[in-house]
Amino acid sequence: MSTGFLALVALVPILVALVLMVWVRMGAMKAMPIAWLTCAVAAIAVWHLPASYVVALSLQGVLNAISVLIIVFGALLILHTLQASGGMETIQYGMQKISKDMRVQAIIVGFLYSAFIEGAAGFGTPAALAAPLLLSLGFPPMAAAIICLAFNSVPVTFGAVGTPIITGFGASIGNAIDSAIAAGAVVDKIGFLKAVGETVTLMHIPMAFIITIFMLGFITRLFGPNRKWSDGFGAWKFCVFASLAFSTPYFILAWVVGPETPSLVGGLLGLGIVMYGAKRGFCVPEDTWTFGDVKKWDPSWTGNVAFDTSKEIKPQMSQLMAWMPYILIGAILVITRVEFLPFKAMFNKYAVILVKDILGWPGVTDNSIKFLYLPGTVPFILVSLLTISLHKMPGDKAAKAWTDTLKKMIPATISLCAAVALVKIFQGSGNFTNQALIARLSESGVDTKILSMPRAMAEAIAGTVGPVWPLMASYVGGLGAFITGSNTVSDALFGQFQWDMATRLNLPQITILAAQAAGGAMGNMICVHNVVSVCTVVGLLNREGEIIKKTFIPFIIYGVVVGIAAYLVIATGLRSFIAV
Repeated sequence: MSTGFLALVALVPILVALVLMVWVRMGAMKAMPIAWLTCAVAAIAVWHLPASYVVALSLQGVLNAISVLIIVFGALLILHTLQASGGMETIQYGMQKISKDMRVQAIIVGFLYSAFIEGAAGFGTPAALAAPLLLSLGFPPMAAAIICLAFNSVPVTFGAVGTPIITGFGASIGNAIDSAIAAGAVVDKIGFLKAVGETVTLMHIPMAFIITIFMLGFITRLFGPNRKWSDGFGAWKFCVFASLAFSTPYFILAWVVGPETPSLVGGLLGLGIVMYGAKRGFCVPEDTWTFGDVKKWDPSWTGNVAFDTSKEIKPQMSQLMAWMPYILIGAILVITRVEFLPFKAMFNKYAVILVKDILGWPGVTDNSIKFLYLPGTVPFILVSLLTISLHKMPGDKAAKAWTDTLKKMIPATISLCAAVALVKIFQGSGNFTNQALIARLSESGVDTKILSMPRAMAEAIAGTVGPVWPLMASYVGGLGAFITGSNTVSDALFGQFQWDMATRLNLPQITILAAQAAGGAMGNMICVHNVVSVCTVVGLLNREGEIIKKTFIPFIIYGVVVGIAAYLVIATGLRSFIAV
């Protein structure tokens, strides 16, 4: 079979997911299992893989998804616990007292607050939390949705404590990294993934400054009383101040600690610094800008919720106590991730035993789950339990936080298990290296020299795109996030593809994977899952298309900047000290 034919068939499951989720508007809970089934049928019918082998790969994917699901559960649990305890309402109250200039509010809430929530929870939570807060401050619903979607990009690669890099790439290129380690090209997996995170910062940080200034001008042009770009650009000093406050710890933590903490701690420190500065008028514009008289707003700006001032937000506790769970999360993550303290090695010792050779197929093995080192358990679940006491929560409210979290886990569990199972079929469809597996498959009549699904796509595209791939790689990551609604799943879906493209074109894998991770982050602006989520909370249901048309503009700009940064990293040999 020709490479082109294999690449076309490999593309079909992705197209199925795309069509079902975008045009049919089917939820990921239904669309991803159908895409998995399409992939399984293709593997059996075209790659001639035994059905039991495909089932084994799917089970491996489900087992791999458990780690991600524990993180998602813990992230949602801390959020619901704070909502039930009154901590989140207290945080919102404090936000409202900073400044009346809506450009300043957009940066504090839409950029920094969202960055912090992204670092702690991820998975579409930031826009869904920040947009209603902007509504309560008097923003038009359409403007609030666009602001929160566009700003929730820079921190996403390190969202939910580094899940897109650690778990997304861990699921997709784990075998490739292991092979590189065996060949002596890579020292260890943790170091390799940390290097990917370091390189991502070189692509994201320029946009931390560009996106804040651009989006303020974009919003004032579309929704301002004067319809002028200059109204938004007038707050450029405050944008630079906020971007610097966030990106400094973001960069340092990525290079010193690893991918778990940059957005979480960077968002938290940046938020504290900027709120303190804004209260004292530091870099705040001299004029106070607002969206003007509500009666003069264009009807297209509003939905069936508009901004709700009927419910008065009141503090339920001190600001310090409200923020204490997140402060504890940040502190625990840092002390359990730095190399010079004993806790990292201590927590890594405790793990569930490997599930080896699933259904008797050699090499189809699930990695161990290190429960103590997994952020979902320590610190998320641990801090959620501590918060019950810290915030003096009644038993019924604490129980409600757990039940609400469990209910929301059902669709996430189904869609994520199906997505990672699909990824494992992608990986295991060809380019076999395990000799025992090759012998077993040969007995079943399988062509063991056949290209895997991602390798077939890489070979087909490489011949057309060639050395300009660094300029394009991020858009593949964006497509993955657009389809699946997750930077993590995008990295899991296309990680092997990007690795193979880099190998085929003799490009540094780390830089291309970094571009993929950055692309998955910028894809949050247009991903169907996030857009539907934010439209739901601001009352703009069935108007998702209008929003995507507008957020598509910053999405394209973001990809151009990431592409240029990737090209420069390669051209200058900035990462040449990394072996791969």
